[in-house]
Amino acid sequence: MNRLATDSFRAQNLKLSLRANAPLLIAILSSLAWIGGCAGVVNGKSSAQPTPSGSYSVSGTISPTAGGNGATVTLSGSASATTTANSSGNYTFTGLANGSYTVSASRTGYTFSPSPQTATVNGANMTAINFTATPQTAQTYSIAGIISPAAGGSGTTVSLGGASSATTTTNASGDYSFTGLANGTYAVVPSHSGYTFSPSTQGATVNGANVTAINFTASPAPTYSISGTITPAAGGSGAQVTLGGAASATVVTNSSGNYTFTGLTNGAYSVLPANTGYTFLPASQNVTINAANVPAVNFTANQAVQHSVALTWSATPSIASGYNVYRSTVSGSAYAKINSGVIANLAYKDATVTNGVTYFYVVTAVDASLNESVYSNELQMNIP
Repeated sequence: MNRLATDSFRAQNLKLSLRANAPLLIAILSSLAWIGGCAGVVNGKSSAQPTPSGSYSVSGTISPTAGGNGATVTLSGSASATTTANSSGNYTFTGLANGSYTVSASRTGYTFSPSPQTATVNGANMTAINFTATPQTAQTYSIAGIISPAAGGSGTTVSLGGASSATTTTNASGDYSFTGLANGTYAVVPSHSGYTFSPSTQGATVNGANVTAINFTASPAPTYSISGTITPAAGGSGAQVTLGGAASATVVTNSSGNYTFTGLTNGAYSVLPANTGYTFLPASQNVTINAANVPAVNFTANQAVQHSVALTWSATPSIASGYNVYRSTVSGSAYAKINSGVIANLAYKDATVTNGVTYFYVVTAVDASLNESVYSNELQMNIP
């Protein structure tokens, strides 16, 4: 029987024999506990006690503060955590045990150097795990192509739509380019008066690289005409006809009153005739070209009635040597003299009136020194 077993046996015996002596029993049991511990050491059976875990930190600064402020800092390895740098770019991870850790920083619009970094905690805090934040420079790309042949491609307007908008004009060879573009989906549309394009539009997706060869073929657009006659020839011959709308032009009718506008593309137009001494029915016409000539845009010329106003007035006392006539289109004001010289008699014919206008007349008397009287009463005349 080994010593530990013997001591235990004696302790049991003592316990039984000294039950009534409690103070002595306590002293003996304390001694036995010490003896038992020694026996364990003697026999090589010691129990390893766990070393209490340390509590350390990893910290640093992200500079400059413009990039560090609000940056996300991530810890991984022996433990995982995430924190946000304060307004000065400082950050700290606390409560860490000994071990190897990886620290990385991130923030939209910035790159960080060095990142990630390794931090090994070994019985002490780790400080100065620092980063430098650098603003990212946005990568941009281009979309380019050519419109051929050069006759139709040169000077073509090219519009970009989609992820961003822009307009450019091709060079003499029909080349075009849009630069400074971010990744995204775009649409390219060419336009040039007198030309059609195949295809009429193209899509282009920018995805980390320039996009080239967005090409188009230009073809002369088919053209059409608007024509008609102004009758009778007496009023139609030599009339001036004006085209407006999708294109502008002016022609003069021939001796038969015929006119034609050529080289017109699809679109909405207006046609307006004019000839001194004539009015026209209708006064103008609207015309739409839709892949076909438009004939018979005709007008009737009517000789205009030239109106005049005959004015008479009563004689003034003998001191008057003549009279002046004044006219206005506003009652009671803005009168303008319409006679070139002093009128010697008591009548005047105004042949310069315009149809459809209302006029207001007054007369003054003039003496030999050209002094004028006040205005006479006002006369209103409505010209039909």
